[in-house]
Amino acid sequence: MEVVRLHGIPRSIVSDRDTRFLSYFWKTLWCKLGTKLLFSTTCHPQTDGQTEVVNRTLGTLLRAIISKNLKSWEECLPFVEFAYNRSFHSTTGFSPFEIVYGFNPLTPMYLLSLPRSERLNLDGKKKAEYVRTLHEKVRANIEKKIQQYTRQANKGKKKVTFEPGYWVWLHLRKERFPEKRHSKLLPRGDGPFQVLDRINDNSYKLDLPGEYNVSATFNVSDPSYSM
Repeated sequence: MEVVRLHGIPRSIVSDRDTRFLSYFWKTLWCKLGTKLLFSTTCHPQTDGQTEVVNRTLGTLLRAIISKNLKSWEECLPFVEFAYNRSFHSTTGFSPFEIVYGFNPLTPMYLLSLPRSERLNLDGKKKAEYVRTLHEKVRANIEKKIQQYTRQANKGKKKVTFEPGYWVWLHLRKERFPEKRHSKLLPRGDGPFQVLDRINDNSYKLDLPGEYNVSATFNVSDPSYSM
Protein backbone atom coordinates (compact mmCIF):
# COMPACT_ATOMS: atom_id res chain seq x y z
CA MET A 1 0.00 0.00 0.00
CA GLU A 2 3.01 2.30 0.48
CA VAL A 3 3.71 2.14 -3.27
CA VAL A 4 0.06 2.80 -4.14
CA ARG A 5 -0.07 5.75 -1.74
CA LEU A 6 2.92 7.42 -3.39
CA HIS A 7 2.62 6.35 -7.04
CA GLY A 8 -0.89 5.02 -7.66
CA ILE A 9 -2.08 1.62 -8.91
CA PRO A 10 0.60 -0.19 -10.99
CA ARG A 11 -0.24 -1.51 -14.45
CA SER A 12 1.72 -4.71 -13.78
CA ILE A 13 3.66 -6.42 -10.98
CA VAL A 14 6.57 -8.83 -11.51
CA SER A 15 7.14 -11.26 -8.63
CA ASP A 16 8.44 -14.72 -7.85
CA ARG A 17 6.14 -17.69 -7.21
CA ASP A 18 5.86 -17.28 -3.47
CA THR A 19 2.59 -18.80 -2.17
CA ARG A 20 1.45 -15.34 -1.01
CA PHE A 21 1.61 -14.03 -4.57
CA LEU A 22 -0.14 -17.10 -5.97
CA SER A 23 -3.01 -17.00 -3.47
CA TYR A 24 -6.61 -16.54 -4.59
CA PHE A 25 -6.93 -13.35 -2.50
CA TRP A 26 -3.84 -11.73 -4.08
CA LYS A 27 -4.87 -12.61 -7.64
CA THR A 28 -8.46 -11.47 -7.09
CA LEU A 29 -7.38 -8.18 -5.49
CA TRP A 30 -5.15 -7.10 -8.37
CA CYS A 31 -7.56 -8.41 -10.99
CA LYS A 32 -10.24 -6.09 -9.56
CA LEU A 33 -7.75 -3.20 -9.62
CA GLY A 34 -6.82 -3.90 -13.25
CA THR A 35 -3.19 -4.82 -12.52
CA LYS A 36 -1.56 -7.62 -14.52
CA LEU A 37 0.47 -10.11 -12.44
CA LEU A 38 3.65 -11.45 -14.05
CA PHE A 39 5.47 -14.36 -12.39
CA SER A 40 9.09 -15.34 -12.81
CA THR A 41 9.99 -18.89 -13.75
CA THR A 42 10.93 -20.95 -10.70
CA CYS A 43 14.70 -20.96 -10.00
CA HIS A 44 15.24 -18.42 -12.79
CA PRO A 45 15.58 -15.01 -11.05
CA GLN A 46 16.82 -13.35 -14.26
CA THR A 47 13.14 -12.83 -15.12
CA ASP A 48 13.03 -10.12 -12.49
CA GLY A 49 16.55 -8.87 -13.20
CA GLN A 50 15.77 -5.26 -12.33
CA THR A 51 14.91 -6.18 -8.74
CA GLU A 52 17.97 -8.43 -8.49
CA VAL A 53 20.25 -5.55 -9.55
CA VAL A 54 18.65 -3.11 -7.08
CA ASN A 55 18.93 -5.59 -4.19
CA ARG A 56 22.56 -6.31 -5.03
CA THR A 57 23.42 -2.60 -5.21
CA LEU A 58 21.66 -1.78 -1.93
CA GLY A 59 23.43 -4.71 -0.27
CA THR A 60 26.81 -3.40 -1.42
CA LEU A 61 26.03 0.10 -0.11
CA LEU A 62 24.85 -1.24 3.25
CA ARG A 63 27.99 -3.35 3.70
CA ALA A 64 30.15 -0.29 3.01
CA ILE A 65 28.28 1.78 5.61
CA ILE A 66 27.56 -0.54 8.53
CA SER A 67 30.93 -2.33 8.55
CA LYS A 68 30.82 -4.71 11.55
CA ASN A 69 27.80 -3.11 13.22
CA LEU A 70 25.31 -5.45 11.53
CA LYS A 71 22.39 -4.61 13.79
CA SER A 72 22.27 -1.02 12.50
CA TRP A 73 21.27 -1.92 8.95
CA GLU A 74 17.61 -0.94 9.41
CA GLU A 75 18.61 2.53 10.63
CA CYS A 76 20.91 2.99 7.63
CA LEU A 77 18.49 1.72 5.00
CA PRO A 78 16.51 5.02 4.50
CA PHE A 79 19.76 6.93 3.87
CA VAL A 80 21.04 4.28 1.47
CA GLU A 81 17.71 4.34 -0.36
CA PHE A 82 17.85 8.14 -0.66
CA ALA A 83 21.41 8.01 -2.02
CA TYR A 84 20.46 5.30 -4.50
CA ASN A 85 17.45 7.27 -5.76
CA ARG A 86 19.66 10.34 -6.37
CA SER A 87 22.23 8.35 -8.35
CA PHE A 88 22.50 8.35 -12.14
CA HIS A 89 21.36 5.03 -13.66
CA SER A 90 23.02 3.99 -16.90
CA THR A 91 19.92 2.13 -18.13
CA THR A 92 17.53 5.10 -17.89
CA GLY A 93 20.03 7.92 -18.24
CA PHE A 94 18.56 9.64 -15.16
CA SER A 95 18.19 9.11 -11.43
CA PRO A 96 14.94 7.61 -10.03
CA PHE A 97 14.16 10.95 -8.36
CA GLU A 98 14.50 12.76 -11.69
CA ILE A 99 12.16 10.29 -13.37
CA VAL A 100 9.46 10.63 -10.69
CA TYR A 101 9.75 14.31 -9.71
CA GLY A 102 11.68 15.90 -12.56
CA PHE A 103 14.65 16.91 -10.38
CA ASN A 104 17.07 15.63 -7.76
CA PRO A 105 16.20 16.83 -4.21
CA LEU A 106 18.82 18.67 -2.19
CA THR A 107 20.70 16.89 0.58
CA PRO A 108 22.11 18.09 3.93
CA MET A 109 25.48 18.29 2.15
CA TYR A 110 24.28 21.44 0.37
CA LEU A 111 25.20 23.78 3.23
CA LEU A 112 25.57 26.91 1.11
CA SER A 113 22.60 28.62 -0.49
CA LEU A 114 22.66 27.55 -4.10
CA PRO A 115 20.82 29.14 -7.02
CA ARG A 116 17.66 27.21 -7.75
CA SER A 117 17.80 24.99 -10.80
CA GLU A 118 15.90 26.07 -13.88
CA ARG A 119 13.88 22.89 -13.53
CA LEU A 120 12.46 24.03 -10.20
CA ASN A 121 11.33 27.40 -11.59
CA LEU A 122 9.23 26.07 -14.42
CA ASP A 123 5.55 26.97 -14.40
CA GLY A 124 2.94 24.20 -14.36
CA LYS A 125 2.54 23.78 -18.12
CA LYS A 126 6.27 23.77 -18.81
CA LYS A 127 6.91 21.43 -15.90
CA ALA A 128 4.35 18.93 -17.22
CA GLU A 129 5.92 19.09 -20.68
CA TYR A 130 9.39 18.67 -19.19
CA VAL A 131 8.36 15.57 -17.21
CA ARG A 132 6.59 14.07 -20.26
CA THR A 133 9.70 14.59 -22.42
CA LEU A 134 11.86 13.19 -19.63
CA HIS A 135 9.78 10.01 -19.46
CA GLU A 136 10.02 9.61 -23.23
CA LYS A 137 13.81 9.84 -22.99
CA VAL A 138 13.85 7.33 -20.15
CA ARG A 139 11.70 4.87 -22.12
CA ALA A 140 13.97 5.25 -25.15
CA ASN A 141 17.09 4.71 -23.02
CA ILE A 142 15.60 1.61 -21.37
CA GLU A 143 14.61 0.11 -24.73
CA LYS A 144 18.09 0.81 -26.09
CA LYS A 145 19.72 -0.86 -23.08
CA ILE A 146 17.39 -3.87 -23.31
CA GLN A 147 18.33 -4.33 -26.96
CA GLN A 148 22.03 -4.16 -26.02
CA TYR A 149 21.58 -6.69 -23.19
CA THR A 150 19.53 -8.98 -25.45
CA ARG A 151 22.14 -8.93 -28.21
CA GLN A 152 24.87 -9.67 -25.67
CA ALA A 153 22.90 -12.46 -23.98
CA ASN A 154 21.93 -14.09 -27.29
CA LYS A 155 25.40 -13.89 -28.81
CA GLY A 156 26.32 -17.39 -29.99
CA LYS A 157 22.97 -18.83 -28.89
CA LYS A 158 20.68 -20.78 -31.18
CA LYS A 159 17.02 -19.79 -30.96
CA VAL A 160 15.00 -22.78 -29.78
CA THR A 161 11.22 -22.97 -30.05
CA PHE A 162 8.99 -25.74 -28.72
CA GLU A 163 5.42 -25.97 -29.95
CA PRO A 164 2.52 -27.57 -27.99
CA GLY A 165 2.58 -31.32 -28.59
CA TYR A 166 6.37 -31.57 -28.84
CA TRP A 167 8.13 -34.07 -26.58
CA VAL A 168 11.12 -32.73 -24.67
CA TRP A 169 13.82 -33.89 -22.29
CA LEU A 170 13.92 -31.88 -19.03
CA HIS A 171 17.11 -30.75 -17.29
CA LEU A 172 16.72 -31.42 -13.54
CA ARG A 173 18.23 -28.40 -11.86
CA LYS A 174 19.64 -29.24 -8.45
CA GLU A 175 17.95 -26.27 -6.73
CA ARG A 176 14.56 -27.18 -8.17
CA PHE A 177 14.73 -30.99 -7.93
CA PRO A 178 16.88 -31.58 -4.83
CA GLU A 179 15.50 -35.08 -4.18
CA LYS A 180 16.39 -36.22 -7.70
CA ARG A 181 19.86 -34.64 -7.61
CA HIS A 182 21.06 -35.57 -4.11
CA SER A 183 23.77 -37.75 -5.65
CA LYS A 184 26.18 -36.96 -8.46
CA LEU A 185 25.48 -40.43 -9.88
CA LEU A 186 21.79 -39.75 -10.45
CA PRO A 187 20.57 -38.69 -13.94
CA ARG A 188 20.64 -34.94 -14.61
CA GLY A 189 17.60 -35.11 -16.85
CA ASP A 190 14.26 -36.86 -17.16
CA GLY A 191 11.52 -37.33 -19.71
CA PRO A 192 10.26 -37.19 -22.26
CA PHE A 193 7.48 -34.79 -21.29
CA GLN A 194 4.95 -33.23 -23.64
CA VAL A 195 4.77 -29.48 -24.13
CA LEU A 196 1.28 -28.30 -23.16
CA ASP A 197 1.61 -24.57 -23.77
CA ARG A 198 4.08 -22.07 -25.14
CA ILE A 199 3.62 -19.15 -22.74
CA ASN A 200 6.17 -17.01 -24.61
CA ASP A 201 9.56 -17.49 -26.28
CA ASN A 202 11.19 -17.98 -22.86
CA SER A 203 8.63 -20.03 -20.90
CA TYR A 204 6.86 -23.33 -21.52
CA LYS A 205 4.36 -25.43 -19.59
CA LEU A 206 5.04 -29.17 -19.59
CA ASP A 207 2.83 -32.17 -18.82
CA LEU A 208 4.75 -32.90 -15.63
CA PRO A 209 3.42 -35.66 -13.31
CA GLY A 210 2.12 -34.44 -9.95
CA GLU A 211 4.67 -36.57 -8.10
CA TYR A 212 7.33 -33.98 -8.95
CA ASN A 213 5.50 -31.44 -6.77
CA VAL A 214 6.90 -28.39 -8.61
CA SER A 215 5.49 -25.81 -10.99
CA ALA A 216 5.12 -27.19 -14.51
CA THR A 217 6.36 -23.92 -16.06
CA PHE A 218 9.99 -23.90 -17.17
CA ASN A 219 12.45 -21.51 -18.73
CA VAL A 220 13.46 -22.27 -22.32
CA SER A 221 16.94 -23.26 -21.11
CA ASP A 222 15.56 -26.29 -19.19
CA PRO A 223 13.90 -28.45 -21.89
CA SER A 224 15.65 -29.88 -24.93
CA TYR A 225 14.44 -31.88 -27.90
CA SER A 226 13.73 -35.53 -27.11
CA MET A 227 15.54 -37.86 -29.48
